[in-house]
Amino acid sequence: SDPRTDLWPLVHSPLPVMLLFAFYLFVVALGPFYIRKQKPLKLRGLLIAYNLAMMTLSSYMFYEFLVTSVLDNYSYLCQPVDYSRSELGMRMARVCWWFFFSKVIELLDTVFFILRKKQEQVTFLHVYHHGTMLFNWWSGVKYVPGGQAFFIGMLNSFVHIFMYGYYALASLGPQMHRYLWWKRYLTIMQLCQFVAIAAHSSYNLFTECPFPDGFNTAVFLYILSLIALFLRFYYRTYIRGKQ
Repeated sequence: SDPRTDLWPLVHSPLPVMLLFAFYLFVVALGPFYIRKQKPLKLRGLLIAYNLAMMTLSSYMFYEFLVTSVLDNYSYLCQPVDYSRSELGMRMARVCWWFFFSKVIELLDTVFFILRKKQEQVTFLHVYHHGTMLFNWWSGVKYVPGGQAFFIGMLNSFVHIFMYGYYALASLGPQMHRYLWWKRYLTIMQLCQFVAIAAHSSYNLFTECPFPDGFNTAVFLYILSLIALFLRFYYRTYIRGKQ
């Protein structure tokens, strides 16, 4: 493990993240049952504040990933982790931790769907993506906070600026629906992100680069699963759904 991040919140042991994920699955499985007799909560003000806060956090993380990588002359083809305690090395490690922590916060997406009785939104894709990103970035922050991993965080933060911007507009009410015609293009942006990450991680499997092949292999296989699931979602929502 990286001694710089090992004592940071939620990093030292996998137990807190495992317990958090177990509680998350408990909420997903039993939450709808416990609130079945309650009216759906609107949560309009809370959702607006939450989505704007996540949009702001995503903007901050994208800025930090981009600026730190430029200042430290990061390579987009092969970038080992800087395990030193230099200013830029620690700056990259910190934004990696914030990206991991954002995945903890994003579990609230599911909670809000359940409280609003939008159970149709809590799909396998939704739960799989939220749960796996939590563990993926825990291991990333514990072992490789920086290096090649910066590219994933930077792209994902950029996409999430638009995603939470979309959610913030949607939470304003039905009168905003006419301004949300670009949902399809948001999904296309997510798919382009996954393709770019797959190409980025697979490139190093065929070249000599001092970044663990195990992480690049895991990222590549994981991204393939997301591409398959998002393509299925795209087909069911935008192609079959319009026929």
